[in-house]
Order: sequence, then C-alpha cells, then structure tokens
Amino acid sequence: MPIIRVEMFKGRSAEQKKKIAKELVDGFIRGAGGGKPESFNIVFVDVDKQDWAVGYDMMNEKYPDK
Repeated sequence: MPIIRVEMFKGRSAEQKKKIAKELVDGFIRGAGGGKPESFNIVFVDVDKQDWAVGYDMMNEKYPDK
C-alpha cells in the first residue's frame, strides 16, 4: 500500500488537495503500470512559511503573504 506524503505551504483548500491527490494517484498508477486508487494513502502536511528554509533563506521572508 503506497503512501504519498505531500509537504507544502498552508493555504490550499480541501478541493485543491482532492485534485492534487487524484493527479498523484493517477500518475503513480500510470508510471507503475497499474494499481487500484483505493490502495494509495496520501498524507498532506501543511507547513507555515516561517517553518521552512532553503539554505539561508526563510520562505516567509522570500515569499511574504500579500
């Protein structure tokens, strides 16, 4: 049973996450040559920008909310 973990900035709606989940599962099934969607688990982890850095750059500074 594959588990797909998605870490991303907070702010996406439940509907957006549902669309992301469908695309991920469909892509995985295509790439693996088959499978059943109900066999997949997708875990969404919403992260505050202030808790994410790339190198020395804090994402809340690099991408401030408008």
